[in-house]
Amino acid sequence: MTDAHSADFLAGWAAALLAARSWHEGQAKQALVQARRSRFPKNLERESAVHTHSAEMIVTLSPEDV
Repeated sequence: MTDAHSADFLAGWAAALLAARSWHEGQAKQALVQARRSRFPKNLERESAVHTHSAEMIVTLSPEDV
């Protein structure tokens, strides 16, 4: 822990990352469901892939990035 970030900040940071990751995962699942029902699923499949990639990349962020 650096002196610049308090314990409350780090707890909030972790909670925000978890919330963002969960949101992206939910959006990816939703896009895949819509793709199965769509006549043109490729765009929705790409959208799902973008959200999945974003969810994976969220964990690479650190408080020093702010």
